[in-house]
Amino acid sequence: MRKVLKRTLAAMVAGAILSSAGPVLAQGKVVKFVQNGNLTILDPIWTTAYVTRNHGYFIYDTLFAADENNVVKPQMVDKHEVSADKTVWTFTLRDGLEWHDGKPVTSEDCIASIKRWGARDAMGQKLMDFVKEFKEVNPKTFQMVLKEPYGLVLDSLGKPSSQVPFMMPKRVADTDPFKQIDSQIGSGPFVYMNAESKPGEKHVYTKNAKYKPRAEPASGLAGGKVVKVDRVEIIEMPDPQQQVNAIAAGEIDVIEQPPHDLIPLLKKEKGVALYNWNPLGHQFIFRMNWLQPPFNNAKIREAALLSIRQEDYLKATVGEPEFYKVCTAAFICGTPNAVNAPGDLFVKPNFEKSKALLKEAGYDGTPIVLLQSTTLPVLTNMAPVTKALLEQGGFKVDMQSMDWQTVVTRRTNKGPVGQGGWNIFHTFSVAADILNPISTSYMVANGDKAWFGWPNDPEMEKLRDAYAKETDPVKNKELAAAVQARALQTAQYGWVGQWYGPGAMRSNISGWLKAPVPVMWNIEKK
Repeated sequence: MRKVLKRTLAAMVAGAILSSAGPVLAQGKVVKFVQNGNLTILDPIWTTAYVTRNHGYFIYDTLFAADENNVVKPQMVDKHEVSADKTVWTFTLRDGLEWHDGKPVTSEDCIASIKRWGARDAMGQKLMDFVKEFKEVNPKTFQMVLKEPYGLVLDSLGKPSSQVPFMMPKRVADTDPFKQIDSQIGSGPFVYMNAESKPGEKHVYTKNAKYKPRAEPASGLAGGKVVKVDRVEIIEMPDPQQQVNAIAAGEIDVIEQPPHDLIPLLKKEKGVALYNWNPLGHQFIFRMNWLQPPFNNAKIREAALLSIRQEDYLKATVGEPEFYKVCTAAFICGTPNAVNAPGDLFVKPNFEKSKALLKEAGYDGTPIVLLQSTTLPVLTNMAPVTKALLEQGGFKVDMQSMDWQTVVTRRTNKGPVGQGGWNIFHTFSVAADILNPISTSYMVANGDKAWFGWPNDPEMEKLRDAYAKETDPVKNKELAAAVQARALQTAQYGWVGQWYGPGAMRSNISGWLKAPVPVMWNIEKK
């Protein structure tokens, strides 16, 4: 009775607020969505943060996109051709593409966008290594001329997750890739309402009435992006219990990823449905900083890997075995490139060997700075587990707690820990991001151009190049195994388990697509 009364009062208060605000859209046409963290950075090329990637899918579009079966299909592109020697790719844009300010999407916009993305993204960087030049044939057609054949052109341009090759107007895409853009004009199915958005409170998107979807049915991130509501509001609500209470009361409509320990509560709510929108799942990783002591020493990085036990992380963060899997393969168990790590690595720690390596490497006992995210529920318990395991392996650890956006900002700092730098942090990736050596940002080892942690290993880059050029699936699997072996040999980073987690939605919500990204087109609210 008390629970029902609480919801009734909440609904009355919400109604009073709406009445006092004047005319509003019918609530059946407004979807209120809570993401897995607050959205503070709006440039999806500047950061790999998934909340920013989600924002990108609202307002931008892509040349190609992956469908539900991870098959790359044309999106903004109408047709494409490749020369007989496979070095000249010609792309023609489909009719009716225009930016939110009414200007047409042109070839020069797309060329500038690919170049900016290619300067930051792991897969984009590798593609650009093979690009000789771009040519604008006419306003709707452009060419990518390669130095030699490259087997992952479409996979790269159709990359589904961070960083995504979103198309932007040339004047925006010409922004230095290492500086954030100052415009939110895209050509996608939603328009960002800057005046109504208040970071820390909400972000507002309205249906782009001028957007022309493809004719094909929606599938994954491909097909027709048909928007069936007037407006989506991303509600900033970092407290997981508040999220659960709000969706139970009908105050919000969709939660991207409720914490696993609250899923039993959601299962009991008749007005709420759980939905597995990302069947491939995710992988946890931890990243060490190669630029600063002590992890600039390979033996000390190896000692850290020897101290890891995946199940400790999975029990602490996910809990229920139905939602996690111990997997020692870097490239996702159950997919073509999966190969288990040798011996007991990541399964059974070897603390004595870790201590011996630290002594051999001359580790002086200086505490390593471990960043802990406190606002992304699925990551909150990661750092305490790492602290406990590394301390058993002979390390001293200074765990510093902060919100996720501070972690995202601080991990860009290449300086010493005394100047705001770091030694180790945790994150996770959707499985679709890490299925091969080229798409996996963590495997890039080209120094300053690499992902945060900045590993520098020319041998790894040679292996990745070989994978990129190879077209034989059998040889590709062998090369993927060689890449993983090299990553373990240099202790490039640690992967600490696979996990799965449903989203939650009100029972009057339908049309949520299965994809590695929680997209809001195709969704209906009745």
